[in-house]
Amino acid sequence: MKEILPELDRWRQAGERVVVATVVATRRSAPRPVGSSLAVSESGKLCGSVSGGCVEGDVYEHAREVLESGEPKLVSYGISDDEAWAVGLPCGGEIDVFVERLP
Repeated sequence: MKEILPELDRWRQAGERVVVATVVATRRSAPRPVGSSLAVSESGKLCGSVSGGCVEGDVYEHAREVLESGEPKLVSYGISDDEAWAVGLPCGGEIDVFVERLP
């Protein structure tokens, strides 16, 4: 989270609303550790990472929803043989990402 704080400050000083998605749990081989964060600004800018690129597009979509609704959500990602073509983690791990709008 520390690495995205300067960018978050710039966005907020410019008057933008911001959503932060944070990895809150990992299982097996996860690409990023607990605490890794991705921020999305109201104008669509991105900063940080929750998976090294595997699920960022989907997290971005959830962030846009949270930006509008103000309602936080918990999103889980993983992969199984049945989900091989769905959004997930090809590394075989699982992550839970908490998405919330900053006050």
